[in-house]
Amino acid sequence: MIATLKFTTLLLAVVVCWATQDYGYKDVEEPTLGDSQYGSLWPLPQKVQMSTVAFKLSGASFQIVDAKESSSGASCSLLQNAYRRYDEYIFPISRMQGQNKKKAFASDVSELQVWITSADSECDSYPSVTSDESYELSVDSPVAVLKAPKVWGALRGLETFSQLVYDDEYGAKSINRTEIQDFPRFAHRGLLLDTSRHFLPIKVILANLEAMAWNKFNVFHWHIVDDHSFPYMSRTFPQLSQQGAYHPYTHVYTPSDVKMIIEFARLRGIRVVSEFDTPGHTQSWGKGQKDLLTPCYSGTSPSGSFGPVNPILNTTYDFMTMFFKEVSTVFPDAYIHLGGDEVDFSCWKSNPDIQKFMAQQGFGTDYSKLESFYIQRCVASVRHGLKVKQMISNSLKSNTVVHVWMGNKFEEELQKVTGAGFTTILSAPWYLDYISYGQDWQRYYKVEPLSFNGTDAQKKLVVGGEACLWGEFVDATNLTPRLWPRASAVGERLWSDKDVKDTNDAYSRLIQHRCRMVQRGIPAEPLFTGYCAHEYKGV
Repeated sequence: MIATLKFTTLLLAVVVCWATQDYGYKDVEEPTLGDSQYGSLWPLPQKVQMSTVAFKLSGASFQIVDAKESSSGASCSLLQNAYRRYDEYIFPISRMQGQNKKKAFASDVSELQVWITSADSECDSYPSVTSDESYELSVDSPVAVLKAPKVWGALRGLETFSQLVYDDEYGAKSINRTEIQDFPRFAHRGLLLDTSRHFLPIKVILANLEAMAWNKFNVFHWHIVDDHSFPYMSRTFPQLSQQGAYHPYTHVYTPSDVKMIIEFARLRGIRVVSEFDTPGHTQSWGKGQKDLLTPCYSGTSPSGSFGPVNPILNTTYDFMTMFFKEVSTVFPDAYIHLGGDEVDFSCWKSNPDIQKFMAQQGFGTDYSKLESFYIQRCVASVRHGLKVKQMISNSLKSNTVVHVWMGNKFEEELQKVTGAGFTTILSAPWYLDYISYGQDWQRYYKVEPLSFNGTDAQKKLVVGGEACLWGEFVDATNLTPRLWPRASAVGERLWSDKDVKDTNDAYSRLIQHRCRMVQRGIPAEPLFTGYCAHEYKGV
């Protein structure tokens, strides 16, 4: 094991796709608007008890502090940054105008004390798939207490506390006596953004990481490269972005850019899982790496075009070993997403060298066997280069994590995959790039990930899911409003209890949560007619 690497496992998506999709998107019935007993909490915590007893909060006197008993004190920059961030969220106007302590009234709740109960707070660590995000929150006068075993739960609890604060009829900040015990239903709650079809500026990625934290997502699945462009700037192979990016200087992510995004995400309890999809989706790779892609033929002559990665050359695997060794040092998460989906076999079929290789290997005309050969050898090469303990492939080895992609029969696929004993992540019903008129958030919200026929042991293998926003028709101009609050529906489905499914109650909370995101600077699109007390001002 290379000492500097915190890299133990690679995650490969095994694609589940159909030739055609018909999601049946139609305008759905408008929910009934009424006040929720849970106010504007989103996603809804596991257990909530809210009293009608209300306390006042003063921006001049209220503060968020470390509890004396906490194992994490002033030296934990992650928490100190979070305290400042949430103080500004709760009191945006007073913080912008400056506090006037002479005119300040005393807070009924003077402090929120944050108590990390475990000896190891994990303050300086990166979040992982096993991170403890549980917390308990007690709001009373004169002190509110937030207890969490780790800093990750404290971050989730700070967001919940901020959502409990509201303006009363006189415009004063108020909060009700409340008891909450909370934890996520699923460990993996991801959001995929595509930076290849359209380049996304750093500020757009950071803004959406912020919104992810407000919705308690914990995985940023960074689909960073694809056929269309290669914006990742590699230190080992700089020609990949020099030749493969839309522009070699303005449309790339430098090593410092990537480092900043990873740290920004860490401070919000979000993992960054990078995806470098092979052997398909690699046209941009071939522009900067000679002989990586397969030459296509027209009859007996090269056509001048290229197909997937060439699986029969040793140089292919030498390159992959070196490239992923670098990637594993840049991205600290234990998982890298290797794609492996939507491989077009037509070019391989046209190439005489590939045909000869197929015959030698006894593959006949089954080119899926060639794809499996590539994946297994690529994984073996990467494993050798990184000395990692576990690897996976789309040939369904015992340590595979399967990502169920597009398709409208995901229940059947989940039954099959978990029946074979594989850990699974679901995305099929949560493609946010498919849009429709009306309340399509309900369709995402009503999905039950464990609705398939299977044993309890099978259902425990579903560790979560991801909402996906592919980039063919979105860039910095429209990505964020298309994403929010539609992704919020997926966020609650993956966090809250399975019995939280009342769309009328959800609608009441979601329109308020959407207005909160707008007030915090995210141009989340409206659910229906109405208004926010603080409308979006733009930038």
